[in-house]
Formats: sequence, C-alpha cells, structure tokens
Amino acid sequence: MNLKQRLRLAFSAFEAIATTVAIAIALPLAATAESGPGPGPLGPGLGCNFFPVSAAVGAAVDPSYFGPPPSSVNPSLVGPLQLLNTGEINFQKGTITIPLYKGQLRTGETVWYILTDTDDAQNAKALGLNLSSKLAFTASGVRTGNFNSAGQIIFNEGKVDFSLERQVQPGLSNRPFPPTAAQPGSVGDAAYSPLVRIRNSGGHVYNAPMIAFNTDASRIHFPDGNPDYKLVHDEVVAIDTTKMTVTLNLVNGFSFGRPVWYVSMDANDPTVAAIEGATFAPALKRIQVGNDDSFSSAVERIFIAVNGPSENACENPQRQGLFAALTDGFRPNNTFGGIPTLATDYSPLWDANLYEWTPEAISKGYRSQLREEFQILGLVEAGYLSGPNGSKFGSTGNIINCPVVFRLL
Repeated sequence: MNLKQRLRLAFSAFEAIATTVAIAIALPLAATAESGPGPGPLGPGLGCNFFPVSAAVGAAVDPSYFGPPPSSVNPSLVGPLQLLNTGEINFQKGTITIPLYKGQLRTGETVWYILTDTDDAQNAKALGLNLSSKLAFTASGVRTGNFNSAGQIIFNEGKVDFSLERQVQPGLSNRPFPPTAAQPGSVGDAAYSPLVRIRNSGGHVYNAPMIAFNTDASRIHFPDGNPDYKLVHDEVVAIDTTKMTVTLNLVNGFSFGRPVWYVSMDANDPTVAAIEGATFAPALKRIQVGNDDSFSSAVERIFIAVNGPSENACENPQRQGLFAALTDGFRPNNTFGGIPTLATDYSPLWDANLYEWTPEAISKGYRSQLREEFQILGLVEAGYLSGPNGSKFGSTGNIINCPVVFRLL
C-alpha cells in the first residue's frame, strides 16, 4: 500500500483511531518526574489532534469520489506531504521510524545519533533529509568531525548525559508558566551541539541529534518499546540496534495555517529542554538569534503562546500555549515560520518568540488559537499580544532544534 492509499485509509478511519490512540499515549506532562516521550500528536480532543478528516464531510458523495490530494501533483499545493523522507510514519501512533547511526568521539566513546537536516542540497535529496540552507550560517554553534575509513563520523567533541530524570513542576494554578522546577532528562556538556560540520567531506553541516552516548548496543536494544530513559533520549519510543532504526514521538504544530508534525530534539535552555522532552545543548547558545530571515541568520522563528486558551483541556478546539501544556499535559501547539515547500527560509533551529494575550484582548474575547506567523505579528502590532508579562515581543534567546517531519495539509 503506497503513502497515498495509507493516508486515504487513515483519513476515513480517523475518528475510530483517535480515541484508542489517545488512551494509549496520554502521559501527563505536569508530573514532578516523568522521563519518556509523553503525549504524541493524536490527543483525545480537537485541541490536541489536528489530523484532517475526510473531505467528504458535508458532501453528497463517498470519499472514494475524491481524487488524490493536490500535494501529490505539486508539493507546494494543499494536502498531506512527508518532508523528512528517511523512514516510515505510523499514522495510528503518531511516530516515525528512521535510521540510527553509530559514530565515535575521538576519545573513543560511542555516539548513537540520527540525521534530519543538512545544508547539502544534493545529499538532502539523495538521503531524504530536510534541506536547510541556513545551516551554512551555524559556524559558531557546530561541532566538527571527520569520516573514518569505515564511513563513521568521528566527532571531535560533545558529550551527553542521558542518566537524568526529566522533571517539570508547574507554577501556580493561575500562572503555571514558568515552572517552579525543571530538569531535562539529558544534558550535554559545554561543547555539545546537535550540529556537525564534516570537514573531510565537503564541509557541509548536518543536524545529527544524539540518541544515546557511550553505551553498548545490547543495553539500548528495545525494538518493542519501553526503552531505558536513563540511556536514551526522552523522545525515543523504540530503538533497534540490530536493524539500526529508532522510533521517535511526533509533536503537533502549525506553519502558515497548516498542521504539521515534527520532532523535538534539543534546546539551548534547560527549562525549555525539560518542557520539550529534549536534550539541553549548551553550544547552541553561541548561535545568534533575533535576525529571522536576514543575511547570515541561522534560525527561523517559532511562536509560542504563554496564556492561550486552556479551559477544558484537549476538548477545547482553540486550546494552545504553555499554560495549557503545563496543566493538562499535552503539547502547546506552537506555530512555526517557514517550512520546506511553504517557504525558502526553513531552519530546524527555531528562535523562540513567546507571546502573551493582553488583558484587553482577553476582556474583549479575542483570545483564540493562532496558526499563522503574520496573523500573530499583526496582533502584536495592534497591541493585543505582547511578550511575557507585558514585555516587548521578540526573541527570548532560546533555540529549539525541531526538525519538521510531515505536513498534514
């Protein structure tokens, strides 16, 4: 069954699947200690699940009368489209299974990693990776490495401790963000960045987030799931060191009004990393933020609501933001800037722009779910959105490494 047929089947069977999956994957984020991936993208209500329904809703014909989505003709047109094409997506579980790679530090420790993006256009096509030209501007925040004779990357530096237990303790009930305590489940040393420039192979940059470090294959072999999160990244659902694959949890988001699925791998701030279930990657702090799409900018903007609609949790179709995520345990439904096929400025390094609805906007009933960059910027300009606690809107200085995987529409 090809991807188009699988998607048609998934679309028509969506309602039956969603409830079952939600029960299976819902894990509360607001607990004091909870390593592991947490909720996936198929939550129990319209506020936590954006998988499109059949186009036949409200029509007088069966879904079989509808032709293939326009995206099958032109990827820039509306419709489902896989962007990270290195593996298979499970539409019933909201996961992707991709290749697992094994390398080394030059000091001898084993590095287990994945590949998601590169600034090498030809290899992006050949390997099914996301192309991000902006990665060429990441020199200040990359590690370096070289291929050995076996084709393994020998990284010059960068270690990660995966043994920690992720902890997130929300703040007060009326203002749960920022959390009162937060501890990432994996922490890199001062040199760790997911980015690597391979010096003896064209000098191109690859996004190579670490999955496990300095451990034998037998200790992290969990092909049927339930991995040991003291050894592997918190977004890992299953890992197979025989087939050399890893299954990762996907996350809901939006880009220019379209729902997308992505993976959250690293962040340059420990609190953000804890909330995201990501690795704290200190070396990403060296990358400049705030310049968006100007020359030499390595980042693209992500827009994160602080106090978006949170009443009734996932049952609220307008649900969005960190208040919601820290109280009901599901993801915040963030809004990306440009992604591949919708814009030319994609970067997996997302410059976090937090916004907060003003008291005036709330009193007038304007607070709602926002899915598009320029809608957000327009509301900032109109004075209905600000930075946290009424501060000036803009970059918080935080970078989140979130490669985009699938465009749902």
